[in-house]
Amino acid sequence: MALRADRLNLSVPGKILCRDLTLTVRPGECWGILGRNGSGKTTLLHALAGLSTPERGVVTWAGQPLADYPRRELARRIGVLPQDEGGEFRGTVRDYALLGRYPHSAGFASAADDEEAALAALRRVGMAGLAGRALNTLSGGERQRVRIAMLLAQAPQLYCLDEPLQHLDLGHQAEVLRLLRKLAAEEGKAVLMVLHETLWAGRFCDHALLLYDNGAIVAGAAAELLTGENLERLYQCGLQEVPTADGRCWIPA
Repeated sequence: MALRADRLNLSVPGKILCRDLTLTVRPGECWGILGRNGSGKTTLLHALAGLSTPERGVVTWAGQPLADYPRRELARRIGVLPQDEGGEFRGTVRDYALLGRYPHSAGFASAADDEEAALAALRRVGMAGLAGRALNTLSGGERQRVRIAMLLAQAPQLYCLDEPLQHLDLGHQAEVLRLLRKLAAEEGKAVLMVLHETLWAGRFCDHALLLYDNGAIVAGAAAELLTGENLERLYQCGLQEVPTADGRCWIPA
């Protein structure tokens, strides 16, 4: 039950984002995708999740091309947290979390197990106490946690998250990453997430994928790839290593 990309090519007008990427993401693995602004992190995540068609190459889940899956069936396997959402949701926090159950439901009406799954997901992100509140009355960080709860209620086998830490304070960033790491390490899910913070990537990701501006991508064990030399080349700025008890991190020099 692995995700595999075979010789993937991605580009936008005037720029190659990804060239001949071959990658396998297995259950139990937590991947951090790192790169500068405009390097193609979101474009790559969308291709790996089946939201867009690569210029060349194929992405498969369990050996079957993503394009061959009916959309609802694919959503039971792969869940996506987009960076941005269009439109305004006018329902409650509970209603929003319930949207994650749609791939598992026979129709739009929610069953008792869907209600419990949505509430359990809200509990995991500390938002169950606000289940009856209108979503549009929450702060940006609270809404982000509800968005993550919706993905938890969806219960996919692969989680693809585009900047899951946006709007979150430091304490909630750590809580969300501990939760995502637990999904992989203890519950056998696969996690792919776009991150900007090298400290979090070094502490919570066992694999890393580095996107350089020339279309080159390096993927492998985070402990081997997340070095000062690699990150200075990636971000094109000088970095200073700060030793911590929980892993290595770098700040701009």
